[in-house]
Amino acid sequence: MTDSKDTAENQVPATSDTPVAPEATPETVSEDASATAELVVADPAAATEPDDAEPVVVTADATTVSAGAAEPVMAAAVASPAGSRGKRTSDRPKRGPVRPEGPAPLGHYAVIETGGKQYRVSVGDLIAVERLEGDAGSEVTIDRVLMVGGNGEPKIGAPMLEGAAVTATIETQYRGEKIIVFKMKPKKRYRRRTGHRQSLTRLAITAINA
Repeated sequence: MTDSKDTAENQVPATSDTPVAPEATPETVSEDASATAELVVADPAAATEPDDAEPVVVTADATTVSAGAAEPVMAAAVASPAGSRGKRTSDRPKRGPVRPEGPAPLGHYAVIETGGKQYRVSVGDLIAVERLEGDAGSEVTIDRVLMVGGNGEPKIGAPMLEGAAVTATIETQYRGEKIIVFKMKPKKRYRRRTGHRQSLTRLAITAINA
């Protein structure tokens, strides 16, 4: 009996100043739901966006690409690291003449001598030799043949091959590039500077007779 009296005495009667929460009614619940729906759809453009729109990805260099193109961009970044800038890669063409790999196949060839020099020639070759007499288009025969090979056993002269000859056609008569000839004598005040261009003939080899 004492506990019930103490509990009743400790209770504070409700007054007009104490706020009382209103009871939830079906009308109040419907109004709260509509307000929540309006807050969720805050951006009208986002509500009208189609479902199949591709997401957008922003790359490191501030460029915007679609999600479908993000994989090639990342693959290119992995393929070319930052430290490889300025270095030659296998895709770039190399400078200079292109040389075939391995020894070139030997055809019918001859070693001739003209102008105090020796040349290894085959049919169809173009060579530049010391000036030979003749006009462009004329035919010349070089009978100083030291060696013929390419078809079976090579034939070597001692020093020249008897009866062997190489026929060629003169393509043009021209002069080579200019070179500088400089002469001096120390302590004599002697200085001479001159230029020289050698006279040359371009030949096209047409036949090898051995």
